[in-house]
Amino acid sequence: MAVNKDSNTYTIAFAAVMVVVVGSILAFLAMFFLPTIRENERFEKQQNILYAMGVNDNDESNVNFIPTDRVEAEFTTYIKEQLVIEGDNITKNDEAYLIDLKKQLSAIKKGETPKLPVFIGEKEGKKFYIIPMYGKGLWDAISGFVALDDTMTVQGVYFDHKAETPGLGANIKQRYFMDDFTGETILNGTRYVGIKVAKGNNDPLNAIKDDNEVDALAGATITGDGVSAMIKVSVNLYKDYLETIRVK
Repeated sequence: MAVNKDSNTYTIAFAAVMVVVVGSILAFLAMFFLPTIRENERFEKQQNILYAMGVNDNDESNVNFIPTDRVEAEFTTYIKEQLVIEGDNITKNDEAYLIDLKKQLSAIKKGETPKLPVFIGEKEGKKFYIIPMYGKGLWDAISGFVALDDTMTVQGVYFDHKAETPGLGANIKQRYFMDDFTGETILNGTRYVGIKVAKGNNDPLNAIKDDNEVDALAGATITGDGVSAMIKVSVNLYKDYLETIRVK
């Protein structure tokens, strides 16, 4: 009996078969490439942590990460300790960089004790205390790392985003914006206030380093507010730990 390819039954059956076939292929490919995806995620986190502490291949104006064929060796060289803060307990963990801060923030909302990673780096005889950050931009999540010294002065940052507007909020990843944070303090007196991305802060060259402010990005007010909130929330999460290493 001939199959009526113009019938609704045939169309529905054909579509169902294609969904199953294509779905199976995609599932297989996802499983096949999962180890590579996980490896790339590890490399990316290592690159971002190193970038925040100034270990990168930057030229005069561009962001250039340590390449993946070198990043593990560089990470081991410069990151001397990885710690996990869980309540009053601080433990060493060589895979602390794999902790998802988003999940830890969700744990706090549920009343659970979060696991907060800290990375202690050393470069040219100077110590860096690097903490992760997570927040919300205009369209989706923003994240990053901030490297501090024992005076709570920023030694470097790295910001990332999922879906900010190209040419506007997405510019939080540009060097001219990230470089402005270096030298700023997250303290106002003894209070952990973070750093505000401020419009009209009368310091467009960012020469003033004790005002807890950097100049905002044009046309990206909400993203800038998200960065401000992200830094403030993150440094306050780590406040008790930072007080143990801060030079009084």
